[in-house]
Amino acid sequence: MDHLNNISKVYFLGIGGIGMSALARWLVMEGKDVAGYDKTETTLTKQLQKEGIAINYTDELSFIPDLYKEEGVLIIYTPAVPVTSLQYQYFLNKGNKMIKRAELLGAIAQNYFTVAVSGTHGKTTTSSMVAHILKDAGQNVAAFLGGITQNYGTNVLFPDFEKGNIVFVVEADEFDRSFLHLNPDIVIVNATDPDHLDIYGNEAAFKQAFVDFVGKIRKGGTLISKLGSDFDQQPKLKTQVTFGAPGADYYVESSAVNAEESIGVVVKGKGEKSFILDMPGLHNQNNALAAFLACEAVGLSEDEIKKGIASFKGVKRRFEYHVRSAKVTYIDDYAHHPEEVSNFIKGVKSVYPSKKLSVIFQPHLFSRTKDFMDGFAEALSLSDEVFLLDIYPARELPIEGITSKVLLDKLTCSYKKLLSKENLVDHLITHDVEILATLGAGDIDQLILPLKKISEAKAGK
Repeated sequence: MDHLNNISKVYFLGIGGIGMSALARWLVMEGKDVAGYDKTETTLTKQLQKEGIAINYTDELSFIPDLYKEEGVLIIYTPAVPVTSLQYQYFLNKGNKMIKRAELLGAIAQNYFTVAVSGTHGKTTTSSMVAHILKDAGQNVAAFLGGITQNYGTNVLFPDFEKGNIVFVVEADEFDRSFLHLNPDIVIVNATDPDHLDIYGNEAAFKQAFVDFVGKIRKGGTLISKLGSDFDQQPKLKTQVTFGAPGADYYVESSAVNAEESIGVVVKGKGEKSFILDMPGLHNQNNALAAFLACEAVGLSEDEIKKGIASFKGVKRRFEYHVRSAKVTYIDDYAHHPEEVSNFIKGVKSVYPSKKLSVIFQPHLFSRTKDFMDGFAEALSLSDEVFLLDIYPARELPIEGITSKVLLDKLTCSYKKLLSKENLVDHLITHDVEILATLGAGDIDQLILPLKKISEAKAGK
């Protein structure tokens, strides 16, 4: 997209998405006129409006500002907006240049030294950690992140353009092969567990997309991949290392919870490393290890990296504590794949081995629930109690025979229940909880405030 510099007006269809909103903020920073449509008003869209971006929530042509009906307006869209959308059809028939957000991200990142974090799990936490470590060490960082960082309260970090030597950190999304628009210098592949099979069709096509992505790393670049991802040696790369389990170039040998509930981690392999992390779970220790290796590849010292990891506060909706007391603890997480659910539960159990864990889970997408039904059942059954909500459809129509009730019947935990969001809140007022967790990628975050109040009341706050 060489002509991006010639564009002065940009309209976003689906501007409230976490990735779309970051792009919108970036273009405003570049001095472009930006507006957009989203079907739902959220905390994020309200913040964008406060920043001066005009947003409408009605899919009708009369709500498009006149400025964006003029010629030469670039349209950025997300697959979350259906092609039947009136606004989408208007711009399509009018002949506007229309591109997916991934193409715009690739066009922006092309101009910078880029660290791209990919994988089925851990993208947001790892990319946010990389960005924080670099920024904390004084690097000139730009970042597009898939969540709101607790350290900075935003999903986008702007660099000092006059200073130069910018390091660009991006979350490389495998959905719809979006990451193939990137040509990064350093790539992390956290996992290649199958997902989005409604898009890819089969596991082989999914894994081939990662092979294609790795092939787009610039000459002299670095590949940091989790053991088991099985990438061939890339002769054009300067560095290619694996991490994860024993047998990898680097792996977590041991970890211990200290008095402050932080985790001391020892890494072995081609060299010994250690760091302190304020996020439970082996998966987060591996996220931190991948970030450690990426920041080493940028040129940071071990002391700089360890300092950054220790001061990393996490990302909203990624193992996010809302109540943390001796009596009751409430944690929220974005986990929506069986491996993520399993990692989350194991992480909680590692810190609170003697406490009862009650998980509230909202399945995300009928297709994902169908593809991984048994995996979800096995992962959720690791919890002591499970409260299931109905499947969140997002962009999908129901699939016959795929319901939360079918999943519920497969669970083997000692206590399980299927409830609506409203009935769940009422039920938990009198239900005994010790560790409460909400998991899912749909609208389960609407429960955070009421459940926080209930948890605080139980904790005596």
